[in-house]
Amino acid sequence: MNPQDLAKRQAAEAALAYVEPGEVLGVGTGSTVNLFIDLLAEKKLAQDVKGAVSSSNASTERLKKIGIPVLDLNKTGTLSIYVDGADEANKHLQLIKGGGAALTREKIVAAASRKFVCIVDQSKQVDVLGKFPLPIEVIPMAQSYVGRELVRFGTPVLREGVVTDNGNVIIDLHGLNIVDPVKLETEINLITGVVCVGLFARRPADVLIVGTPDGARTLKP
Repeated sequence: MNPQDLAKRQAAEAALAYVEPGEVLGVGTGSTVNLFIDLLAEKKLAQDVKGAVSSSNASTERLKKIGIPVLDLNKTGTLSIYVDGADEANKHLQLIKGGGAALTREKIVAAASRKFVCIVDQSKQVDVLGKFPLPIEVIPMAQSYVGRELVRFGTPVLREGVVTDNGNVIIDLHGLNIVDPVKLETEINLITGVVCVGLFARRPADVLIVGTPDGARTLKP
């Protein structure tokens, strides 16, 4: 296992401590989350989970394979915990997410959870968000309009060949140095045609687990 994959596994394994038996678990999307799902089976914790709400079709299939029922968020009520990764994370536990194009569902599940545990490897920790292009989910008919509006913030680039699980497109905003993540999240959300922006600043993570090849460290606000 290469050092980055080992770091991801360390973060995913540390998140197992937050899983509450008999509760419904919120599960995100991505390579580190895939390791978390696999570890639920490996450590015999899957049988203790009442069910899961998934943020993507890919995670849904992975959860079903290890025998965890995937539930409708509309029928579960508030979730005890949501476990997901991030593309970038700062010291305030504010995040950029959406590299896997599941940002809208991820933000919904995070909002519906009492505790958001974010798992990343050390390469995802940054002082200032924005080196990773900011994903924005957009209604297809508004793609051109939203792109013109986004020019005032950075360089918008359509993510070619990508359609979200919701049937929308992704515009990635390049060239950012995000010194006020809450302000930028609010401003982009106000553009008509934007479904969701991949800034998790108004609702940041509650716990950030940073994996390294030598172990994981846990950060809180």
